[in-house]
Amino acid sequence: MKSYLDWSEYRDAGMGDAYADIPKIGGDFAKAVAVCINSRRCESLAKGVMCPSFRLDANPSLSTGARVRLLKAALNGELRNGGMITSELVEAMDLCVSCKGCQRECENNVDMSRIKIEYLAQLNASKGLSLRARLFSELPELLAKRHWLIKLIAIRNRRPWIATLAERLLGISAKSPLPEPVEAPRQYTLREIEGGQPVVLFADTFCKHYSPDILTAAVEVLQAVGCQVSLIGALDEKERYCCGRTYLSQGRIEEARQQAEKLLKKLAPYAQRGIPLIGLEPSCLLTLRDEYRALGLGMMTDLVAGKAVLFEEFLAKGIKGGRLNLSWSEQAIAVQQPVMVHGHCHQKAVGAMKSMRKVLKQIPGVNFEMIEASCCGMAGSFGLEAEHYETAKAMAEQALLPALDARPEALIVANGFSCRHQIETQTGRPALHLAQLIRLLMA
Repeated sequence: MKSYLDWSEYRDAGMGDAYADIPKIGGDFAKAVAVCINSRRCESLAKGVMCPSFRLDANPSLSTGARVRLLKAALNGELRNGGMITSELVEAMDLCVSCKGCQRECENNVDMSRIKIEYLAQLNASKGLSLRARLFSELPELLAKRHWLIKLIAIRNRRPWIATLAERLLGISAKSPLPEPVEAPRQYTLREIEGGQPVVLFADTFCKHYSPDILTAAVEVLQAVGCQVSLIGALDEKERYCCGRTYLSQGRIEEARQQAEKLLKKLAPYAQRGIPLIGLEPSCLLTLRDEYRALGLGMMTDLVAGKAVLFEEFLAKGIKGGRLNLSWSEQAIAVQQPVMVHGHCHQKAVGAMKSMRKVLKQIPGVNFEMIEASCCGMAGSFGLEAEHYETAKAMAEQALLPALDARPEALIVANGFSCRHQIETQTGRPALHLAQLIRLLMA
């Protein structure tokens, strides 16, 4: 079996353990699958993220452990009619939303999110790539080069018959509006901060093309705390950078590797100088820290990963060290604004919600509540896909939507692009990024 990702970090996993049950083929990938110890903790409905599809109706065949068992059987040649593309394995993997919950909550940290990337690459090699997968994966390139796409999305959202046609032709749900990109690039004001701490702010595809106000807010907040900001990926339209997340999500590993190598070469000189590399979109920034290690791109990966931080992580660390201070408006303090906070699954997987909490505690006029919920259901393109729309909605209805319905007066904070889109689609209420909330309340 040819593996498309680098699984060498698992080369010693389970070695010498007679009970590891490592599959006969698959090499280091098989060892990564076999780290599961079959404790069935993933079949629990306790607090946490893992596993969103299992939580819907407690179907054990949709748990992380069940996926492992099916993958082992496929690698051992025990599944009938096609092995890796047999119907039960295809269904089980299809309903994995790559939340990374198991990476944190499983005792042995099964990385089902990365396993799914490899699985999709294997599936693509066997069955080819659908037009929908091609469109979703190439979204950053399409947004940069095809301005007609922006107009087409707006027309589709306002013409139900076009949405219905798109569902029939592409499998994109007519029930969900598509996020609408902005037409013109935003201009960002970068001030010279004498003696300011140098930082790099990475303009990911979603902030740049859909929510440039988040980038503006982040620049203003970072400058307000005395940072000298370099903005990568937003100032020069000819020099585009993307983390490759959309390619990875569709199993297109070689294309993701090309994007990653270009971005790493851009960021590495800053990382070598010890400059923090700040990201706003959890799935994008954490791709640099996690998935890049499996792309076989050498020492640059560890160098950049070591300096890559989420916006909230950077602020929390600076606050703890006494280096960063913000002043707050008297009006904001007087309002005592209630805020509901929904964490992106990947934020939760790396423990970044602690940083969110630490930063929010610094804002005197905010009474915040962390929503105890699993995945919002959107999960990248998952909630936009016709066959998954109802499942995605059901995931949101388990805990997230009831919590928001109970506090209609509250502001909503969600740092994930997909999370914000799901919240607005299902409730009609906008959600803010933490950077926008801080800018709203600072003096």
